[in-house]
Amino acid sequence: MLNRRGFVGFALAMAVGVLACGQGCKGSSNEAVVGAYLSLSGPDSTFGTDTRDGVDLALDEINAKGGVKGKKVKVLYEDDKSTTQEATNKVQQLIDRDNALAILGEVASSRSMAGGLVCNKKHVPMVSPSSTAAEVTRDPKTGILKEYVFRVCFTDDQQGDVAARFVHDTLKKNSVALFYVAQDTYSSGLANTFKTSFEKLGGKIVIDKGYQKGETNFTTYLQEIKGKSPDIIFTPVYYNDMVLIARQAKATDLPGSMFVGGDGWDSSDLIEGAGDLLEGAYFTNHYAPDVPWPNSQKFVASFKAKYHRDPSSLSAQGYDAASLLFDAMGRATELTPEAIKVSLAATANFSGATGSLTIDKDHNANKPIVVVQVKNKKFAYSTQLLSTATN
Repeated sequence: MLNRRGFVGFALAMAVGVLACGQGCKGSSNEAVVGAYLSLSGPDSTFGTDTRDGVDLALDEINAKGGVKGKKVKVLYEDDKSTTQEATNKVQQLIDRDNALAILGEVASSRSMAGGLVCNKKHVPMVSPSSTAAEVTRDPKTGILKEYVFRVCFTDDQQGDVAARFVHDTLKKNSVALFYVAQDTYSSGLANTFKTSFEKLGGKIVIDKGYQKGETNFTTYLQEIKGKSPDIIFTPVYYNDMVLIARQAKATDLPGSMFVGGDGWDSSDLIEGAGDLLEGAYFTNHYAPDVPWPNSQKFVASFKAKYHRDPSSLSAQGYDAASLLFDAMGRATELTPEAIKVSLAATANFSGATGSLTIDKDHNANKPIVVVQVKNKKFAYSTQLLSTATN
């Protein structure tokens, strides 16, 4: 039995140990630690929180099955506050401080590029749920593949090609106005790929208009676009900008049904802020809650049971990114970053919520692209197309 002095010393030692563990412990030997960096605050927080919901559902499912290789999976989340600098910092912390075997994130391509640089340098695999810029997995200047970076989504090249073919071949529209954020990798890149594919199909771009990031008054631009009398306005911007554009388009007598966008539209905030104004508009996406795929329907049922609402595309992609990573961890020869990387690269015909996907030689997902329509203030599945674009 300890005397009073011995007990105090013992308690102090225990307290110091707990404090030290809280600041620097890297998970128990019975856990497989995965890091996730997401925009959980800041202007893109809807993207991050929706993605986290999907990851958490996948985490519940894998641990209910016993985890991977006899170990429970633990996901450590870090908030990059919607900035590239914080993305870099948080990924470094997850690898150096927490010994993460692999990393999940990000949504925005610019932040995935920042975090991917760290992962590639430190030889830790990363899976992005929804970053579509081609530069995420391959350096555009050198053509060198980022060996440790993967994604479960299509690329902007693929998305732009499908959007162009949908407008030209399905909607039978021949003249398009481009309206996008000039300084944004995602927005300007998607506009350029659309333009290339649309013109190859014989369509005409009647006006090409980029605006400055952070602008909120679009009336002059919209009036100029209206003067060119386009059939369609291709507007591959994020949802927060699109709400403002839709409101100002109404004042300019441009119907919301004229707009076609990209996956950056996918947010409940778009429906809440401008769902009625965009009735009949279309956008390319990774997913819709009513897609006619059995595995997707199973995911929707599980998501509703956990969260009591429909999942967004970001939630579905978060689920797929985590599920694919956990599957690769289970298939790996051992639970090391190197072995997990090799297993990720070998992924073929993985059944996800967003369709069956195969990781190609560029570490991109070969999978269908969904076209979604804004209908009765909801996102409704319209059709799906496969891209003819190559990266």
